[in-house]
Amino acid sequence: MSDPTIYIIFTTALVVGFSGAMMPGPLLAVAIGETTKRGFWAGPWLMVGHAILELALVVALVAGLSTVMDVFWVRGIIGLVGGTIMVVMGFMMLRKGLRDNSGLTTGLAITSGNHRLVVSGIVVSLSNPYWFIWWVTIGAGYLMLSWDLGVLGVSSFFTGHILADVIWYSFVSFTVASGRKFFSNMVYHGLLIGCGVFLLGFGAYFIVSGARFF
Repeated sequence: MSDPTIYIIFTTALVVGFSGAMMPGPLLAVAIGETTKRGFWAGPWLMVGHAILELALVVALVAGLSTVMDVFWVRGIIGLVGGTIMVVMGFMMLRKGLRDNSGLTTGLAITSGNHRLVVSGIVVSLSNPYWFIWWVTIGAGYLMLSWDLGVLGVSSFFTGHILADVIWYSFVSFTVASGRKFFSNMVYHGLLIGCGVFLLGFGAYFIVSGARFF
């Protein structure tokens, strides 16, 4: 029978992935703008490029982390830094959910074919400094936790993380393309608050786990 930790890693990676995907940024702006011009599949095609980039980064991080995972103070620093940033993100999401009245509207778009949408998914992701910071802190911390379970653990984390991106951006594209109004700002902000609370709790867990290595 599979180690239940695998399912925990997958589930938490999915929730944390939603918390990152839902925050407004250049990729979300492009997804909404392209969907208004090209329809539902603009979002999923952008995610193909995003997933390719993140898979390459995961492979690179695992290759680098594998050489230092036995050094306790390195694992401690990764846990403390990743947890601290996760807590900060949680507070930011709570603040946006409770105080900010802005929604998902934007007019940014990049006209392109499907193959160019894939490239756009890569380029736009790279253009966001937040994306890189997330991966070298929170992402590295998650990989550290999942690395103890080997390839299956890392695969579980990546699958949960990228599935959150695919689900969210597909939902955004569907909502924009169909012109449905059920996804109100109130619902969006409620989701932000929920994810913010989760990040606060899981960030605290990262911090405590990291501190144990010192």
